[in-house]
Amino acid sequence: MGRLRQVSKAEASPEIRELYKQFFGERDPVAEPGTATGTPGDYWTTFALVPDLLFQARNSLMALMGPGRVLKPKLRELAILRTGIVGDSRFEYSQHLKVARMVGVPEEKLQAIKGWATSDKFSAEERAVMAATDELVGRNLVEDETFAELKKHLKDEAIMELFYVIGLWRMHGMIVRALHLEYDKDTTARLKEIPAPVAQK
Repeated sequence: MGRLRQVSKAEASPEIRELYKQFFGERDPVAEPGTATGTPGDYWTTFALVPDLLFQARNSLMALMGPGRVLKPKLRELAILRTGIVGDSRFEYSQHLKVARMVGVPEEKLQAIKGWATSDKFSAEERAVMAATDELVGRNLVEDETFAELKKHLKDEAIMELFYVIGLWRMHGMIVRALHLEYDKDTTARLKEIPAPVAQK
């Protein structure tokens, strides 16, 4: 169960209802959740609380996945998968395995992506992209050596797109986890102090 209420079809604006139709058909997605890819779909029904943010999110995500981008789709999906892995978003990881297959990332690479650093399945270009992603998500920086390797393979415009993709998907992963949406529902208080035993007198 998400932490915020969801917007039903009945209370949604005509624009939101049209968006719902794209993902849920004629169903009310709150009463009858579920999308074609198997997710509950409560990302959309929760974001609908603030319609302009929902459309901004949809438009920015779709724009980066559309044709004509400088960053190659396969590299984008490897970066998004690593963003989901390092950022601990089950939703992003699961969804973008499907997208990665759609853009032609081989299954052997998808099976190896969690341990990419010790795998021989990836090209130098792919390794540079994943190294930069891991550093940006995990440490909020990209080391000079990592960036220099990235520059060997990608134009400046592609690097700009790459970093925007990483940052945007990281933001959405954080929101999904914080609000307990989609596949990221059991994410509360993983690190917790265990009280010491009370000393006997």
